[in-house]
Amino acid sequence: MRSRAGDRSLLETMQEYDVALKLLLRGSALLTIRELTGASIETWIDAELPKIQNLRVDLLGETAEGGLVHLELQSSNDSAMALRMAEYSLGIFRLFGRFPHQVLLYVGEPTLRMESELRGPDVFFRYEAVDVRALDGERLLESSAVGDNVIAILARLRDHGDAVRKIVERIANLPAPDREAALGQLLVLAGLRHLEESVEQEARKMPILNDILDNKVLGREFKRGVQEGELTVLRRQIEKRFGALPSWAEERLAGRTTTELEELSIRVLDAQNLEELLK
Repeated sequence: MRSRAGDRSLLETMQEYDVALKLLLRGSALLTIRELTGASIETWIDAELPKIQNLRVDLLGETAEGGLVHLELQSSNDSAMALRMAEYSLGIFRLFGRFPHQVLLYVGEPTLRMESELRGPDVFFRYEAVDVRALDGERLLESSAVGDNVIAILARLRDHGDAVRKIVERIANLPAPDREAALGQLLVLAGLRHLEESVEQEARKMPILNDILDNKVLGREFKRGVQEGELTVLRRQIEKRFGALPSWAEERLAGRTTTELEELSIRVLDAQNLEELLK
């Protein structure tokens, strides 16, 4: 059986994991959020920070007590991560007048090597960096929330094969409208640990999930959703920078791949005009 990971670039995979994890963490993964932040999020906030770089945080939530929690997702070691987190912190303070509790959730394969603080003669900044493998995957598997169960595939586990079987069985017992989304998210996250074939094999043992894989072309539909999400975010970035999109720009964007849209979302920060960005 051909691996799903072989059908897409590494960048596309990272974009898919980002979308899947955000949906899970904003949804039913309540235990995971408490393990990471020590708090329960009362409300999630969509916040585009007021800064020249047009920063947009991955997840920003407010607790019942009024505290802010910023959760950033990262799949590779970035030597500038501490500076980025400091910029996020200041941007959030500008917008809300409060500093957030910041947690970086690292899901990459190499060892976490990013610095979690900045020091200067009169400056000290620190955030919390957590390797997802430090989370107790067995505890997440025991959670009654399927979001926690799915995220367990990235955490510390005794037996990944047994964990895959348990998660797939849990997804098969979900109400019909929720099965497809949960299985799609599991396939995406499993790709980060090279377990997507194991997930497919377990899913095909269950007729109800086998139908989803074969008849609804799950992978293609999920990636289409990722692409549409990237396009929506990029449109907002362009309109924020250059104003309303002309028809010729819409036409050029419509034919871009997910990878190309991600590259444009980075280039838009430095482009001088729309023609330069979309040339």
